Amino acid sequence: MRILITAASAAAVLFTTLAAVAADPVNVYSYRKEELIRPILNAFTEETGIEVNLITGNAGELHQRLKSEGKNTPADVLVTVDAGNLSRAKEDGLLQPIKSEVLEKYIPEHLRDPEGYWFGLSKRARVFVYSPDRVDPSELSTYFDLADEKWRNRLLIRSSTNIYNQSLIAAMISEFGEEKTQEWARGLVANFARRPQGGDSDQIHAVEAGEGDLALVNTYYYGRMLASDDADERAAAQKLRVFFPNQDGRGTHVNVSGAGVTAYAPHKENAVKLLEFMVGEEAQELFANSNQEYPARQDVAPSKEVASWGTFKEDNLNLSVLGELNKEAVMLADRVGWR
Repeated sequence: MRILITAASAAAVLFTTLAAVAADPVNVYSYRKEELIRPILNAFTEETGIEVNLITGNAGELHQRLKSEGKNTPADVLVTVDAGNLSRAKEDGLLQPIKSEVLEKYIPEHLRDPEGYWFGLSKRARVFVYSPDRVDPSELSTYFDLADEKWRNRLLIRSSTNIYNQSLIAAMISEFGEEKTQEWARGLVANFARRPQGGDSDQIHAVEAGEGDLALVNTYYYGRMLASDDADERAAAQKLRVFFPNQDGRGTHVNVSGAGVTAYAPHKENAVKLLEFMVGEEAQELFANSNQEYPARQDVAPSKEVASWGTFKEDNLNLSVLGELNKEAVMLADRVGWR
C-alpha cells in the first residue's frame, strides 16, 4: 500500500509540475511588428495552451530595455532582425545559450550562433531590384561591380546607419579585407543617384519612378509589393525585376530575423518551446506567406511570389561574423562618406 501511495504521490507531483509549466506564459520582446508575428504566437498558444505576452518596439529600444531591467526583466525571448542585432545582444550579455536538438536539426549552421545564443527563424537576401527598361540584366553581376563607373548616378540604397547595410559591409570585409572593401564602398558612394533616404521600399519606388535604375534591397520588401492588396503597389512592382548577385562566387548575401532566450528568462523552458515551435512547418509557412521571407528551414517552400524568382546560390558565411565585424563596418562607411 505504501508503494502505491508513493507512486501515486509522485505522479500527482509530476502532473502538478507539468501543469505549472504549461500555465507559465512566455513574455516576448519583439522588433517584428505585431501583425507579422502575432499569427505565429497565436498558433503556438492554440497548440500548447501557453499564453504569449508581446511587447514590440524598435531594436535599440528593446536592447536598452533589457539592459536596464537586468535580472528583473520579465522577458523570456528576444525577437529581432539581422544577425548584427542578435550578435550585439549576445555580446552585451542579454541572451543565454541553449541546447535544442530541434533547433540544431532544422536551422542550418550558418544561420545560427555557433554557441547557441540565437537562431535564425526566417531569411532574406540582399538583392538588386532594377528597371528592365533601363538595365540590361547582362550588365549585372556582383556587389563589387556596383562600384564601377557604369553605375554613376544610377544606384539607390538606404543609409549606412541601417543594420542591413552594415551587415553587407561586414560580409564584404570578411571576403575582401578592409582595404579592398573601403575602395568598393567609396565607389558605391560615388554612384549614388541621390543622397540615401528612406527604407528599402522607398528605394524600390524610386527605381519605378525613374530616380535611379537599380536598388540594393532585402527581398521581402519587393515580395510584399508583389503580394500587396493595393493594385498600384502590385503594378509598380511588376514593372521591375530581381537579380541575385554573386552567383559565380560566394553567393548572394543573406541575413535573418531570429530569436534567443534572454539571459534571465523567468520561463526558460517555455521560451525554448516557443523557439522550437517557430521552426516547425506551420510557423515557417506563416513566416513565408505573411512577410514574404524565405523560411529558415530548407524543406519548407517560400511563398508563390518569392518562388517565382527562382532558386539562387546563397553565401554560407556564418552570420555571427556580421556582428563581430559590425564596428569595423560602421567606421568604414563613415570614412567613405556613406551617410
